[in-house]
Amino acid sequence: MENKKKRVVVKDIEDKVAKRMSDYEDEFEYLVASGITVECKAISQPSYPLNQNEGKNLLKLYMNDVGMLTAKLFRNNIKAVMDDECSVNLGAVYETFVAGELTAHGNGCFYYDNKKNGEVDFLVDDSTNLTTMPLEIKSGKDYKIHSALDHFLKIKNYNIREAYVLSNERLVFSESGITYMPIYYIMFFSSNDEVVGEW
Repeated sequence: MENKKKRVVVKDIEDKVAKRMSDYEDEFEYLVASGITVECKAISQPSYPLNQNEGKNLLKLYMNDVGMLTAKLFRNNIKAVMDDECSVNLGAVYETFVAGELTAHGNGCFYYDNKKNGEVDFLVDDSTNLTTMPLEIKSGKDYKIHSALDHFLKIKNYNIREAYVLSNERLVFSESGITYMPIYYIMFFSSNDEVVGEW
């Protein structure tokens, strides 16, 4: 979780260079099937529907229990989370929470990974517009800085109609084609349509 790119790196598992992702398929499948983790697959060409575009051999595994994650990160001191301390990096906690909520509401868990354009935290199917919807998750005061999302939105072939940044900002507002909202608004993202409810 401390790495900038929070994806599974196979050679780091046993510190063996010759190992491949296929050598650990059973273990990953067990972690996902047992409910211990949420699997988030990489996509480099985000076209609708997302589950037909998962082809990259990259994935992230999020712990499926935010409480256990916060206990591991902050021990028994939950003050950082409860008081929303700006000096503490809550990015891992926020991303884990969002991964769990997306899957709980019937969405697949995907993220955008492109060497040239960067990485966008999550992608969701936008069935209304027959395209995809990027979600960027931020912790702290710099939630308006998101270069990978900006690059992603400039690619006209992706036909993106809506983009969201979820953070610890309390207000809901739109700016330059991006809607900013509090992190807990993730509960309104449904697999049936896009975002449910009125702001």
